[in-house]
Amino acid sequence: MKKIATVIALLILPANAGAQGNPFKDIQVYDRADWARDVTDCDRLAAHPGDPEKVSGGLERADIDLDAAIAACGEALESDPENPRLNYQLARVYGYSGQHQEGDPYRTKALNAGYPQSLFVVGYIRLEGWDGRGKDVCYGGELIRRSAQAGRFAGLVGFPHYALNGVFDDCTDYPRIDFQEMTHFLERAEAEAGDYYQRLLIVELKSRLSDQ
Repeated sequence: MKKIATVIALLILPANAGAQGNPFKDIQVYDRADWARDVTDCDRLAAHPGDPEKVSGGLERADIDLDAAIAACGEALESDPENPRLNYQLARVYGYSGQHQEGDPYRTKALNAGYPQSLFVVGYIRLEGWDGRGKDVCYGGELIRRSAQAGRFAGLVGFPHYALNGVFDDCTDYPRIDFQEMTHFLERAEAEAGDYYQRLLIVELKSRLSDQ
């Protein structure tokens, strides 16, 4: 299964990513069938409400007991250390508590598993420099693009938004800017839009995209 995922991951690389090496070479294609989906205390205390792979309702940042969530996720990972959902959730609560360095190994493990939420979150962190390190908008943009390919709603609308606003204009090797692909992203987002404001944003982005 892992060998097949690696081949697929290589097939979705940006067309011009080879010259300077491939910073995405370790990222696999996520398949939920590969991982346990039993609800743990880590899920109850640390899941993100917008995570398409969550197995519980999820909590907003302000509602999380960070110390309890860190402990619960650490315990859950003792019996299932490779599970990308649990790794993402521990990284999430470490990040919210300001312990970015402690969260990095877990964030990286979830990212390399191709976990859709982690693709978007790490992409956003690198785009914004949220963790205090320097920005890398090109690398972050490609991760957000891949989160859209994996079906994360925030990526489906976020990537076209950033691209249409020129965020990636100075990027060369990645992210790939494909107007047809972005149209597909927005069509998929439109089918999943949950409220009036989301639909308004999608209509606006589709209109701007059609003018390109």
